[in-house]
Amino acid sequence: MRQTPSKENSLKKVHFVSLGCPKNLVDSEMMAGSLLQNGYQVVDQPQDADTVIVNTCGFIEDSKKESISKILEMADLKKSGNVQKLVVAGCLTQRYKDDLVEGFPEADLFVGSGEFQNIAQILKKNELGDLQKKYFNLPTYLQEQNTPRVNSQPRHRAYLKISEGCMKRCAFCAIPLIRGNLQSRNIQNIVHEAKLLAAGGVKELLVISHDFTDFGWDLRRKNPTENKQENPVNLLRALTKVDGIEWIRVLYLYPDGISPEMIQLIKTEKKLVKYFDMPLQHINNQMLKSMNRKMTREEIEMILKNIRAEIPDAVIRTQFIVGFPGETESQFEELLQFVADQKFDRVGAFQYSPEESTPGGKMPNQVDAKIKEQRFEALMSIQQEISRQKHLRFVGQTIEVLVEGVSEETELLLQGRSSQQAPDIDGVVYINDGQAKPGDLVQVTITDSHDYDLVGHIEGSIQ
Repeated sequence: MRQTPSKENSLKKVHFVSLGCPKNLVDSEMMAGSLLQNGYQVVDQPQDADTVIVNTCGFIEDSKKESISKILEMADLKKSGNVQKLVVAGCLTQRYKDDLVEGFPEADLFVGSGEFQNIAQILKKNELGDLQKKYFNLPTYLQEQNTPRVNSQPRHRAYLKISEGCMKRCAFCAIPLIRGNLQSRNIQNIVHEAKLLAAGGVKELLVISHDFTDFGWDLRRKNPTENKQENPVNLLRALTKVDGIEWIRVLYLYPDGISPEMIQLIKTEKKLVKYFDMPLQHINNQMLKSMNRKMTREEIEMILKNIRAEIPDAVIRTQFIVGFPGETESQFEELLQFVADQKFDRVGAFQYSPEESTPGGKMPNQVDAKIKEQRFEALMSIQQEISRQKHLRFVGQTIEVLVEGVSEETELLLQGRSSQQAPDIDGVVYINDGQAKPGDLVQVTITDSHDYDLVGHIEGSIQ
């Protein structure tokens, strides 16, 4: 998100701190797009900026602490004179509104998740002496076809946000309180953006939403006849027809919406990577009911069985919550055994964080923090060994890898990802021999493996 400086915008340098999920990152990219269109310059370092925008996350306690810490850090920069203006935006701002305004007098502007698209106008008003400090409207803003956006990811990949809000009401989750109910873009709108991204060199689309399988439900409900084609399977079909896109990765699929038709499409379409990001949260039926997950263990196991029967090499990534209110030792042991039996390719875990105004936060029998930590470590220890064994099987195989560039670990290595690895949340493939440019798809022979990463050389590079 860079722009060459000019005399006209030399006093309008903006730096972004984007926290939380990729959906929040896309919001930052839309703000950057709007600012660039209006004569601002986006810079990489906060000390080089006149204005710093902290796009906060307010999802769980750790996210809120990180956001507050970053606001304070940028406030110190402002006090030192390196930054003139501090803007606090995003989910934490939307969720706590007046409390945040009162708690951070150092900040000049507070912009909610339904007003960020107007950031250029808000900054200009402030520069002209407008004293308004708070900008809150609807819970969220649904991206339009002409919404400007600058891709902040490496040129060969981009996130594609297809909806806002969520229609689910999981007992642990504050997202509907922050972002509101489900609002889907239409397929034509989404495909238009995908084509623009492809024209800019994007090869991998990462399709994001709060729940991909609910896409279009709100549109179909509003106008069943006109919008009957607005559904997840048709969206995927349309995206596979976009020229230039090589990989399409779908993130966050609620298990009850993974239909046989969707599985068959992912099985047969080359561009759709065989990667199911399917947060399960728990497996004990009582826990699932308490979490308001609307599925049983038996139904979840059937979905897993169907995926593996049709796509034996499918990667299944999931997440679990440990220490949800009322979770007994036996219920947790059931979860541990389930993870050991299923041997998921990727597992993430969270220690339950009580969130105010959510059903879970009001429940009795909250689990002690030490017990939550012990359960987290026990679950991840089991998964670490599973991951190690799965990675060992790759040694000697040749796999397709999308090259990201020089390794973050050392300049002596290249770094890439196979289709089984999503950026930022999964491991990587280190390339210790061969030459390639970022965005190249190359064949890599795996020679070594670690718990979460693989090592290999580009095929043909070893004499």
